[in-house]
Amino acid sequence: MSDTAVIMQLAVGMPQEYGNPEATDPMDKPWSTGFFKQPVSSPVSLKHLGFDGDGVADHVNHGGADKAVLCYSAEHYPVWREEFRQIDSISQRLAVEQFGPGAFGENLTILGQSEDTVCLGDTYEVGQAAIQISQPRQPCWKLGRRWRMKQLTALAVSTGRMGWYVRILREGELSAGQEVRLIGRLLPDWPISRLNELFYHDRHNVQDAEIMANCPVLAAAWRAEFRKRIEKSAS
Repeated sequence: MSDTAVIMQLAVGMPQEYGNPEATDPMDKPWSTGFFKQPVSSPVSLKHLGFDGDGVADHVNHGGADKAVLCYSAEHYPVWREEFRQIDSISQRLAVEQFGPGAFGENLTILGQSEDTVCLGDTYEVGQAAIQISQPRQPCWKLGRRWRMKQLTALAVSTGRMGWYVRILREGELSAGQEVRLIGRLLPDWPISRLNELFYHDRHNVQDAEIMANCPVLAAAWRAEFRKRIEKSAS
């Protein structure tokens, strides 16, 4: 297992309040988010619930041990920028050149990984820490709000370029430029792209849903969603 990748950017940020209560445009109404993370060049301590100096505003849908750190592929950003340039209505509203590392609110922008190449349950050593892929990222409305483009969340889902979460198996310091080294692959047949397809598009595939509902390395919330799907198909 010699697969390696590199942290292009490490970013953290605490939740903040944005918007104006008197605004008429819904995009400018008050909201709270930890989406606006800032790059950090020095080493950052990674704990079981995430990086020091990082936080989430919505503790129901974000954060926790199964979603300690959000990762995103650096290779996706040139593709997004090219697509935005080809759609006038979007490029007029979006600062295209700013749509780069960190644009999806990720902690780790990783060069050399994507949803097609990383698998559920993969374990990696990076810096002093060890991390394990726990689930795909489910982009919420805040992604569209951040870039003032409502359709961006749906575009992320339709393209599969959503990112993925990791849990922390061993705490330690991380920094940009470090290698992300694969040390264990439990489920080579389950890249994140396949799990995304099952969750969002292949909703009648009960057989694979049962596999994931009973997969111990999949985040508990996702296992519960697949169990609901199985129960619904049996009713």
